[in-house]
Amino acid sequence: MKFLIIISILSLFVVGFGEAQVLQISRFGGKPNTDITKAFISAWTQACASTTAVKIVIPAGTYNMGVIDLKGPCKAPIEIKVDGTIKAPANPDLLKNAYQWIKFGYLNALTISGRGIFDGQGAVAWTQNDCHKNTKCKMHTMNFGFNFLNNSVIRDITTKDSKNFHVNVLGCNNFTFDGFKIRAPDESPNTDGIHIGRSFDVKILNSDIQTGDDCVSLGDGSKKVTVQNVNCGPGHGISVGSLGKYQNEQPVSGLLVKNCTMKNTDNGVRIKTWPNTPGQITITDMHFEDIVMINVRNPIIIDQEYCPWNQCSKQNPSKIKISKVSFKNIRGTSATKEGVTLLCSKGVPCEQLEMSNIDLKFNGAAATARCHNVKPIVKGRAPICVV
Repeated sequence: MKFLIIISILSLFVVGFGEAQVLQISRFGGKPNTDITKAFISAWTQACASTTAVKIVIPAGTYNMGVIDLKGPCKAPIEIKVDGTIKAPANPDLLKNAYQWIKFGYLNALTISGRGIFDGQGAVAWTQNDCHKNTKCKMHTMNFGFNFLNNSVIRDITTKDSKNFHVNVLGCNNFTFDGFKIRAPDESPNTDGIHIGRSFDVKILNSDIQTGDDCVSLGDGSKKVTVQNVNCGPGHGISVGSLGKYQNEQPVSGLLVKNCTMKNTDNGVRIKTWPNTPGQITITDMHFEDIVMINVRNPIIIDQEYCPWNQCSKQNPSKIKISKVSFKNIRGTSATKEGVTLLCSKGVPCEQLEMSNIDLKFNGAAATARCHNVKPIVKGRAPICVV
């Protein structure tokens, strides 16, 4: 009997020791309907100094918050659980040209979770966006920046109406979005959902992205990226690129897009590179499979003459080499007759490109395919390329 009591006490001790210390934001003066910038930074400072795991809790309610830049390294895992709505200033000038509204850097084992909403209040900034006609346009503030994070998870939260991109992931390893939600109207400019650059092993799972630009985009140096069980739309689809505009870009490799649905998007799955530019890298090992298209303008597209708003020259072909690409089990409806566009570079034609079981309809008939500088390997059903 005494032995069982001792075991029970030890078990309770072990369980209690393993639980994270909880820091309520109210403990630092963070109350609903107030500005919690200082309270959040104070809670973070204490959490980062802790030698045991810490959970910062922001309960239900509406809060205001200015720019925060939270850096490590920290001594133990940190979870930020948000169940309230946190609002950025609606006036872009109040963010003082910050690149990102909420920025995390140089951390290991960060978790952000909860039913919370991070509202960038981007409507005013969108009216000021003139990037469609001004190559030197002002870039407004993104909602989130995750820079040089390892072994971290963003789960269930919502990012809403960012003034610019919703999320930028840079230099991260083993970074996961699960049950993540992005909300912005179709007409909101440059509100890319998740942009990834120079990161390894990024996973976007079970998520729903509605925005005015790319739902997911891969910048240079992205390697081993998985996008699975994601709904995209409205938006511009899931894109690799654009790439090739700048010198010293890094290769992109190892993308899997699987079990996704694109609904009312401008593009479905896309690879885009700039012509007539200095970039000279490779894009390889790209796989798109088990995807449903619903009224998508360009369901499958490789565009190596990407030149938005005609702000560039097409005098010289793209120098980006694309190889080992597969499109498998893609079905649904195209909003245009041309459901597949493979416009590869005449300077470095695409190689080892496979199309398998592609079933796209336009007004009830089979959609067509146009191919330049590529001879796809066709397996099973797929539209015949017109050159």
